Amino acid sequence: MSTDGHLVIVGGGLAAAKSAEHLRLQGYTGPITIFAGEDHLPYERPPLSKDYLQGKSEFDQALVHPKQWYALNHVTVRQGASVVAIDAVGKKLRTSAGATVDWDTMILATGSAPRRLPLPGTDADNVYSLRTVEDSTAIRGHFGLDQRLVLIGGGWIGLEVAAAARLAGTRVTILEGAAQPLLAVLGPEISPHFATLHTDHGVDLRCSVKIAEVATRHGKATGVRLADGEVVEADAVVIGIGVAPQIELARAAGLKTENGVLVDSTLQTSNPDIYAVGDIANHIHPVLERRVRVEHWATALNQPAAVAATITGQRTEYAELPYFFSDQYDLGMEYIGYAPAGSYDRIIVRGDPSVREFMAFWVDARNRVLACMNVNIWDVMDDFKALILSRKGVDPAKLADPSVPLGELL
Repeated sequence: MSTDGHLVIVGGGLAAAKSAEHLRLQGYTGPITIFAGEDHLPYERPPLSKDYLQGKSEFDQALVHPKQWYALNHVTVRQGASVVAIDAVGKKLRTSAGATVDWDTMILATGSAPRRLPLPGTDADNVYSLRTVEDSTAIRGHFGLDQRLVLIGGGWIGLEVAAAARLAGTRVTILEGAAQPLLAVLGPEISPHFATLHTDHGVDLRCSVKIAEVATRHGKATGVRLADGEVVEADAVVIGIGVAPQIELARAAGLKTENGVLVDSTLQTSNPDIYAVGDIANHIHPVLERRVRVEHWATALNQPAAVAATITGQRTEYAELPYFFSDQYDLGMEYIGYAPAGSYDRIIVRGDPSVREFMAFWVDARNRVLACMNVNIWDVMDDFKALILSRKGVDPAKLADPSVPLGELL
């Protein structure tokens, strides 16, 4: 493949910026253009629900690269320029401003968009989802001792926003449709510990609830009406019911899509000149031996190195294990591996969840470790990876025993 043609990156987040970075590091000499839909340089999103939301960091600290990096590396960033159509055969794209641009190679890094809640009142001025820095800034404006914040959804974003709001003294209610927050992600053995974490910090957590509408007055939300008629009063509402991969451009361009953009183990799409990275990439994982699509920061951070290597002539499979992290109050956690519902037999816990220092292991019927989580226990990631990658069964009793070093389990 040519390394001097015009390479375009559609999307303006972490995956886009890292793709440009690794292309230059790996010798790509041609022009690179990033089409960023937002009026910002590419930035990382985790701070939006963590340090930036809490007022602990400035937005500039979330930028992937400072402005001068793009100039020094001859990377053009078209801020506020969305791509609205892709001609995969003629190798042209059209922007929201009506411009037509020729390209030779393309990387799709369009990310995800918050799922909408199809109920009355969700279009009120003070109803938010969290995806952009403007969203985070607006939500933070409703923090304070005299403020009432209602969160619809008890997933990672909802819980992190709840923690940030409570740390600022805000009165917080979480409305979750499932029996526990994070139930689909962590299972019934682990999710209750996160529920307790929040109720211990004063959150009004309501599970198994059904929502009828967002109550409004004069175009502003005043609360959330439940199916039983009760109204949970609010000065602002945040909807966090998950995200959906933005694959409309890919589908319209004729690329194969199914739960994201279908790519091979090198992140190449059904068109050999187009690649996909980040949230949208549904890729064949060479280690897990199945298709995987992961909506987390580490994927956007790590996939670009592999795709840049392939584009510059060194075919590289993306084999990193899925990873994510979360910070809530004084709890920090990391999770690595892949254990969707139905794939594991049971969860083995090591340590004491009641003091929020423990590990959890998702194992299959052959006692093979599929995924691991550490809570307020650090420097165990290498051992976790070794357990998962070994594909060997382990002794469940030893796995649960804190006196047995993880490195001795294999």
